[in-house]
Amino acid sequence: MNSLTNRFSTTGPLSELKRAQALVENEEFSDSAWGSEAGFGSLAKGVPNFTVPSVPDPSAFLRLHTDDHADPNCRIKIQHGTTTLAFRFQGGVIVAVDSRATAGSYVASGTVKKVIEINPYLLGTMAGGAADCQYWETYLGIHCRLHELRNHERISVSAASKYLSNLVYSYKGMGLSMGTMICGWDKTGPAVFYVDSDGTRLKGDLFSVGSGSTFAYGVLDQGYRWDLTDEEAQELGRRSIYCCRTPRCLLWLTLEDGWKFIGNYDISKLHYDGPGETPGAGYGYDVRIERSTAAPVAVQA
Repeated sequence: MNSLTNRFSTTGPLSELKRAQALVENEEFSDSAWGSEAGFGSLAKGVPNFTVPSVPDPSAFLRLHTDDHADPNCRIKIQHGTTTLAFRFQGGVIVAVDSRATAGSYVASGTVKKVIEINPYLLGTMAGGAADCQYWETYLGIHCRLHELRNHERISVSAASKYLSNLVYSYKGMGLSMGTMICGWDKTGPAVFYVDSDGTRLKGDLFSVGSGSTFAYGVLDQGYRWDLTDEEAQELGRRSIYCCRTPRCLLWLTLEDGWKFIGNYDISKLHYDGPGETPGAGYGYDVRIERSTAAPVAVQA
């Protein structure tokens, strides 16, 4: 009954589609009428659809060829590009992260804040499972506050990282996915600790976590030193995230009196205009000039 109604109706969507297609075939309106003013939109060209692989189950096909967890020998191993880094210098601790979150091979969001503000003096980064990192680092904030109430003094970065390491170690082998850095300033000065979901805890001057960390390490190894100024340290953090080609770069600076948020930078603007948004002064400017002015290399026979 419904099929007969749709077939002979003069007011339904199918009848509108037929009228639009008839108008196109008769060329009764110009190309300028394709927009909203014509009232038909894209109906005149048929119902829009997506091109999918000619396989019975496209999602299973994609999973078979891209899921390296289920099949380590899959043909396409997608690197999600997560990049989080932290390093300490004479002025404090720089924490820089990207903003892309993925769900499998799907980019779920490009505006995620991958830094957990544990308390006014401690920061934690997120890499791995977003839910795991967010829950356990928020839970760590509860322990830090209880420590402060019991002992009448602020918890040290070392003790906070030890709390987190002990918490996640008790769930080892149960599917947690975490790679985080606990950063802050205590009685001993600026400090950075790496903690992962296996309970591993490492102290160091410089860490980068995520599938984009190999690119960030290339920049950090070249530019890191202890006596960086605040401006130089911030620039090093921005450049390290920039090289990973993520949508945005978020930057924090941890000082003796607490952390402060430096900025949220658009990577494309950094490429063309730099952090000061000066046209032609971006990070990619020198590379373009060098390529365009480089003398041709003589080839010997």
